[in-house]
Amino acid sequence: MEFLVDMVTTVPDGTSDDEVADMRKREAARSAELAAQGSLLRLWRPPLAPGQWRTWGLFSAADAADLEAVLASMPLRAWRQDAVTPLSPHPNDPGR
Repeated sequence: MEFLVDMVTTVPDGTSDDEVADMRKREAARSAELAAQGSLLRLWRPPLAPGQWRTWGLFSAADAADLEAVLASMPLRAWRQDAVTPLSPHPNDPGR
Protein backbone atom coordinates (compact mmCIF):
# COMPACT_ATOMS: atom_id res chain seq x y z
CA MET A 1 0.00 0.00 0.00
CA GLU A 2 1.22 3.51 -0.74
CA PHE A 3 0.77 6.63 1.38
CA LEU A 4 1.32 10.32 0.67
CA VAL A 5 2.61 12.03 3.81
CA ASP A 6 2.63 15.82 4.23
CA MET A 7 5.38 16.48 6.78
CA VAL A 8 5.60 19.92 8.42
CA THR A 9 8.55 20.49 10.73
CA THR A 10 8.71 23.18 13.41
CA VAL A 11 12.07 23.65 15.08
CA PRO A 12 11.56 24.40 18.79
CA ASP A 13 12.51 27.89 19.93
CA GLY A 14 15.99 27.99 21.41
CA THR A 15 17.33 25.10 19.33
CA SER A 16 20.93 25.77 18.34
CA ASP A 17 22.17 25.68 14.76
CA ASP A 18 24.38 22.72 15.70
CA GLU A 19 21.36 20.78 17.00
CA VAL A 20 19.46 21.53 13.78
CA ALA A 21 22.41 20.42 11.66
CA ASP A 22 22.74 17.20 13.66
CA MET A 23 19.02 16.48 13.33
CA ARG A 24 19.14 17.03 9.57
CA LYS A 25 22.16 14.72 9.27
CA ARG A 26 20.43 11.95 11.23
CA GLU A 27 17.21 12.42 9.23
CA ALA A 28 19.11 12.13 5.93
CA ALA A 29 20.80 8.92 7.10
CA ARG A 30 17.50 7.39 8.23
CA SER A 31 15.79 8.43 5.00
CA ALA A 32 18.52 6.65 3.03
CA GLU A 33 17.98 3.50 5.11
CA LEU A 34 14.22 3.64 4.56
CA ALA A 35 14.73 4.11 0.82
CA ALA A 36 17.07 1.10 0.70
CA GLN A 37 14.40 -0.95 2.53
CA GLY A 38 11.73 0.13 0.03
CA SER A 39 9.67 2.05 2.60
CA LEU A 40 10.48 5.55 1.33
CA LEU A 41 9.82 5.85 -2.39
CA ARG A 42 10.00 9.59 -3.14
CA LEU A 43 10.37 13.00 -1.50
CA TRP A 44 9.21 16.37 -2.85
CA ARG A 45 9.59 19.93 -1.63
CA PRO A 46 6.33 21.86 -2.15
CA PRO A 47 6.30 25.66 -2.37
CA LEU A 48 7.37 26.99 1.02
CA ALA A 49 6.57 30.05 3.07
CA PRO A 50 9.63 31.87 4.46
CA GLY A 51 11.15 29.81 7.26
CA GLN A 52 8.82 26.85 6.66
CA TRP A 53 10.07 23.25 6.62
CA ARG A 54 7.70 21.07 4.65
CA THR A 55 8.14 17.87 2.66
CA TRP A 56 5.81 15.54 0.81
CA GLY A 57 6.82 11.89 0.94
CA LEU A 58 5.58 8.81 -0.88
CA PHE A 59 5.88 5.77 1.37
CA SER A 60 5.15 2.08 0.93
CA ALA A 61 3.90 0.08 3.91
CA ALA A 62 1.78 -3.00 4.56
CA ASP A 63 -0.82 -0.91 6.41
CA ALA A 64 -1.30 2.24 8.48
CA ALA A 65 0.31 0.67 11.57
CA ASP A 66 3.42 -0.28 9.57
CA LEU A 67 3.61 3.24 8.15
CA GLU A 68 3.34 4.72 11.65
CA ALA A 69 6.30 2.60 12.76
CA VAL A 70 8.32 3.89 9.79
CA LEU A 71 7.41 7.53 10.46
CA ALA A 72 8.13 7.17 14.17
CA SER A 73 11.62 5.89 13.34
CA MET A 74 12.56 9.15 11.64
CA PRO A 75 14.50 11.60 13.85
CA LEU A 76 12.62 14.70 12.68
CA ARG A 77 9.36 13.17 13.92
CA ALA A 78 10.19 14.81 17.28
CA TRP A 79 9.63 18.22 15.64
CA ARG A 80 7.17 17.23 12.92
CA GLN A 81 3.45 16.94 12.32
CA ASP A 82 2.43 14.41 9.66
CA ALA A 83 -0.78 14.29 7.63
CA VAL A 84 -1.19 10.87 6.02
CA THR A 85 -3.29 10.13 2.93
CA PRO A 86 -3.65 6.46 1.93
CA LEU A 87 -3.50 6.00 -1.84
CA SER A 88 -5.16 3.41 -4.03
CA PRO A 89 -4.48 2.64 -7.68
CA HIS A 90 -6.47 4.50 -10.31
CA PRO A 91 -7.82 2.38 -13.17
CA ASN A 92 -6.50 4.91 -15.75
CA ASP A 93 -3.04 5.28 -14.20
CA PRO A 94 -0.63 5.56 -17.14
CA GLY A 95 2.17 4.11 -15.00
CA ARG A 96 0.49 0.71 -14.64
